[in-house]
Amino acid sequence: MSLELPAVRPQRISSRGRGTALILVSSVCFGSSGTIAKPAMLAGFSPEQVAAARIGLAAVVLVVAAALFRPRLLRVRRAEWPVVLGYGMLGVAGVQLCYFVAVGRLPVGIAILLEFTSPVLIALWTRFVRGVRLSRVMWLGIGLAMLGLALVAEVWEGLSLDAVGLLAGLGGALCSAAYFLLGEHGAATRDPLGLVLWGMVVGAVVVCAVSPPWRLSGLGAVTDFGPWHPPVWLLLVAVALLSTVFAYGLGTSALRYLPAAVASVLGLLEPVVATASAWALLGEALSWVQLAGAVVLLGGAALVQYVHSRQSGQAHPAVGQESPASAP
Repeated sequence: MSLELPAVRPQRISSRGRGTALILVSSVCFGSSGTIAKPAMLAGFSPEQVAAARIGLAAVVLVVAAALFRPRLLRVRRAEWPVVLGYGMLGVAGVQLCYFVAVGRLPVGIAILLEFTSPVLIALWTRFVRGVRLSRVMWLGIGLAMLGLALVAEVWEGLSLDAVGLLAGLGGALCSAAYFLLGEHGAATRDPLGLVLWGMVVGAVVVCAVSPPWRLSGLGAVTDFGPWHPPVWLLLVAVALLSTVFAYGLGTSALRYLPAAVASVLGLLEPVVATASAWALLGEALSWVQLAGAVVLLGGAALVQYVHSRQSGQAHPAVGQESPASAP
C-alpha cells in the first residue's frame, strides 16, 4: 500500500494544479472583455453592436467546432428548448447587452462589480422563492456585498454614478443570476458545453435582431488601446475569441478538476483583471473608497457563492463566468 501513495498524490496535485491554471487563465480572458470592447465604443460603436459582434462570432466558432469534433452537442430534445431559450435570452444576450451598456457609461471595474452581485440575488431567490433557510454565514456575505456595493456607488454623494449605467449593471446581475439558475437546471439534463453552445446561438439571434450585423460600418477605423492603435475589427475579433470562446472553453474544462466552490473563489480574479487592465490601458481609476468597497463586495459575494456551492454539492460555473456568457 505504501508503494502506491507516491503515484496517487502527484496525480491529485497535478489535477488540482491543472484546474487552478485553467480557471485563472479563463478569468483573465473574461476580465479583459470590457477593456477590449470599450475602445470600440469610444470609436462610435454602440454597446448593442459590440455585443452582437461578440456573441455572433463566438456562436459561429462554437457551432463549427462542435460540428467537426463533437456533433452530439448540436442535438437538443424538445423538452430542453424552454431552458435553452431562457438561458440564451437572459444568460447570454441579457448579460452581454446589460454589461456593455454599463461599460459604455461607467468605469469597466464598476460595471463588472455590479454584475458580481449576482450570487446575492441567487441566495435571495433560494430563500424567498424556494423557501430554503439561509445560514448566518450566508446572511453575513449578503450584508458585506451590499455594504461593498454602497461604497462602490458612493451612495452618500447621491449616487454619483450614471443612472442608466447603474441600472444596466444591476440588470446584468439579474440576468447573470438567471444564467446560473437556468444553467444549474439545464446542466442536469444535458452536456454543459452543449447548453453553452445553444445558449450562444440563441443569444446571437437575439442581439443580431436588436443590432443587425449588416449595419456595421467603420470596422477599419483605428482606435486607441493603451499604447497601440488597432482597427476596431481586430478588437471585436479579440473579444469574441479571447474573452468568449477561449474563456468559456477553459472555464468549463477547469470544472473537471476543481470543485465549484473552489472555482468560484478563484473566479474572483476576473473583476481584479478588469479593473487593473482598465486602469493600465484606458486610464480608468477608482477612488480608494471604491476600491475598498470592491474588496468588501467581492468578499461578500465569494462567501455567499462558496457556502451555496458547498451546500448544494453541485458543479456550478465559477462566479461571474457569464461570464459562460456571464459574464462579461
